[in-house]
Amino acid sequence: MRYMRIAIKKFGLMLISHPDGREAYLSAKAYLLPKDQTEEVILDFEDIDALAPSWADEFVTPLKEEWGDNLHCVNTDNPSVKVTLDFLAENRKSKE
Repeated sequence: MRYMRIAIKKFGLMLISHPDGREAYLSAKAYLLPKDQTEEVILDFEDIDALAPSWADEFVTPLKEEWGDNLHCVNTDNPSVKVTLDFLAENRKSKE
């Protein structure tokens, strides 16, 4: 299976604001993401210093909605990244 790996650090190391998250999402959608949503997409959080729910909600949430189970996150050991991704997952569950 084909996949696309996106180094999140391309968007910065301190990812905190809604506007920046939205801009990163639009940029990724236009230039980085595969057009075929059956491909795997891997979000690589290596070297990220801080990931806030506001940024992640604008970037990760729409990707999860579009790619579903074909979206994977790696290098999520940073506590800021882990807590934020867990928060988004819980938020998705509560909406279902």
